[in-house]
Amino acid sequence: MSDLWSDFERVRSVDGMQTRPRPVRRRPAAALDSPSGAPGSPRSAALATGLLSLVFALGAAPDARGEDGDPVANAAPAGRAHTESSAGPDPFAPGVESIVVFGRADEQIGIATAGSEGRVARADLELRPLGRVGELLEMVPGLIATQHSGPGKSNQLFLRGFNLDHGTDFAAHFDGVPINLRTHGHGQGYLDLNFVIPELVESMDFRKGPYRADVGDFASAGSSFMRSYDVLPHSFASLTIGQDAFVRGLSAANVEAAGGDVILALEAKTFDDPYDLDADLLHINAFAKLTRPLGAGTLRASALGYHAEWTSTDQVPRRAIDSPDPAISIPRLGYVDPDLGGETTRVGTNFEWVEDGEDPLRLSTWLLYYRLKLFSNFTYFLDDPPPGDGDEFAQRDERVAWGARATKHLALELAGRPFDLQLGSETRLDVITDVGLFQTAGRARTGTVRRDDVHEWSGAVFSEARFTPFDWMTWMVGVRGDLYVFDVDARDGIGAETNSGTELDGLVSPKLALILRPHEQFELYLNGGGGFHSNDARGTTIAIDPSNGAAVDPVDPLARQWGAELGARWQPDRRFHVTSALWFLTSQSELVFVGDAGTTEPSGSSRRFGVELSAFLQPFRWLALDASYAWSDARFDDLPRGQDRIPGAIEQVVSAGATVTAGDWSGSLRVRHFGAYPLVEDDTQRASSTTLVNLGANYDWGPLRLGLTVINLFDSKDADIQYYYASQLATEATPQADVHLHPAMPRQVRGTATLRF
Repeated sequence: MSDLWSDFERVRSVDGMQTRPRPVRRRPAAALDSPSGAPGSPRSAALATGLLSLVFALGAAPDARGEDGDPVANAAPAGRAHTESSAGPDPFAPGVESIVVFGRADEQIGIATAGSEGRVARADLELRPLGRVGELLEMVPGLIATQHSGPGKSNQLFLRGFNLDHGTDFAAHFDGVPINLRTHGHGQGYLDLNFVIPELVESMDFRKGPYRADVGDFASAGSSFMRSYDVLPHSFASLTIGQDAFVRGLSAANVEAAGGDVILALEAKTFDDPYDLDADLLHINAFAKLTRPLGAGTLRASALGYHAEWTSTDQVPRRAIDSPDPAISIPRLGYVDPDLGGETTRVGTNFEWVEDGEDPLRLSTWLLYYRLKLFSNFTYFLDDPPPGDGDEFAQRDERVAWGARATKHLALELAGRPFDLQLGSETRLDVITDVGLFQTAGRARTGTVRRDDVHEWSGAVFSEARFTPFDWMTWMVGVRGDLYVFDVDARDGIGAETNSGTELDGLVSPKLALILRPHEQFELYLNGGGGFHSNDARGTTIAIDPSNGAAVDPVDPLARQWGAELGARWQPDRRFHVTSALWFLTSQSELVFVGDAGTTEPSGSSRRFGVELSAFLQPFRWLALDASYAWSDARFDDLPRGQDRIPGAIEQVVSAGATVTAGDWSGSLRVRHFGAYPLVEDDTQRASSTTLVNLGANYDWGPLRLGLTVINLFDSKDADIQYYYASQLATEATPQADVHLHPAMPRQVRGTATLRF
């Protein structure tokens, strides 16, 4: 096996993608700078035809790139003609074996600062079978991304004993731009990844815990940093057709323009989904990126546009599924309210300039326009029984957001030993012109619960210093200071005249890490630090509950969190590594603004702890195996033992997969399991466990790749998500407390044809 691996390394060297040598000095992690209709219908056919034809007009040969997306030694500079010698051998020529690079095989000894840090890239992303875009985040070990609504809505996330809702306490970034939306109409920290085109993501770095100074809000449970390609490995056009009117067309091309390398991509998708109520999804996505030299550095400028419309099958009461009572019975894939769904739009630009050299200055700025209309009904006729209109409601969010960031790295020496210093600052302004909650019937407004105009500004400065007094020891000390200003203009709803106001709050968050390397293949990590999540601006100035007119107390603008972690990493070579972490996290308050009610809901302080294990093994050049296990315990501090469980806190997560790349064949088999978890504080109601298996297989025939994806391979009847609360159906005389669930999507088979240039 060692001879086989040596041969693999020699082949990699020929292509200019050499193994990264062990660093003499501890280098800063790259992520520190990162936060940076039916198939035959006329609409579907027109979308697919237009997308497939676009690439023929735009296609160009790719640049040669290394593992981090930077040009390799023999690559032509950006903007110059790509020659055969600079681009390397034609990957589609007969007899040329493609090289498979797994980001999880990247050297992390001497780079990572915690046992829970990691990276996924290349084959990790390309070969993974995805049912939803949000499942990209499931590459973070221990994270679960589910759905309780339609295909255009943000996923429900779970990690480290957190029911993260749609993003609170997990921060995600795309090309350095924060994705989470604060003071959002549906949920604080709303994290919608549907605008991301997975094929354009070159790598994703991830972390867990509040141990780094460069990320603040929403990052206490974890954070991720996706990076798009500067130059695609190849231009391509693809068409995917599957069950339930799934049609997806995608074209992406490398183009030389404006003195640099340009990526142009266009995606369109339709889907009815297998639930009884057709989703009728329309999804359109466009992306453009320019990479070129500018002055003493490199400019990356990008623009994106995304729009989606859909109908939702939300969670349904368990008592109604196949009930013998015909008055309430619905099929397992049925629905209660046919008028749910929404539409969303996201348009943004991003500019980043990185200075050349070992001590780069990074400057970036971004601008975003965002709009969401969402219709939901979780309790049916609980608050407004027949002959009333029921409990349907609408949430709206429209905003313009702007941000800027600057970081400077300095590689210095102290007493003749390596001393790295990172300095940075960032700012963000959200001008939310319309955020509101409305009563509706058949998607028509019947009343206003609350409607606001919000301005939220934040600024931060941060620094990290790393000192390596001995080859086997590195200290990292960081500090971050955040300042927030919330300005709320309550325009409509009960108590509007008293719910307006301005609040200011700030926090200083220290960070500390000790990294020990008793052997060149083994590292130990001790991490600790403070973090926070911001609360909805409306909750910081509230005085009157708009749902009932009762007096309420405002919440703290910033909720403090403290975390610590003991980790280990063993990585003898690129074929194999194992990581482990024992972690602890406390939260000052679980207080969040509940967008579904228009008010805040107190939950008290909490504490969580857990254990995580993950492993990667590539025993042969053609086979890669990975597995992870996470266990956590989450409890409220101010409730008696036995009544202190945190509802929705998943306790066990198992993920495993095998990826095969044998000649012209490639594929991946993935299994993910999350165990039973509490639905109420006394643990008398528990959600059942869920196990799903996905399969992806590809065959390369020259420049043509034929792919097959099977989602939920064994057609599991488990649930995506479960809740416990009271609801009332139209034919019921009184409310009923019950488990409400969203069934996992039944087996879906999809075929893809991709033509590469």
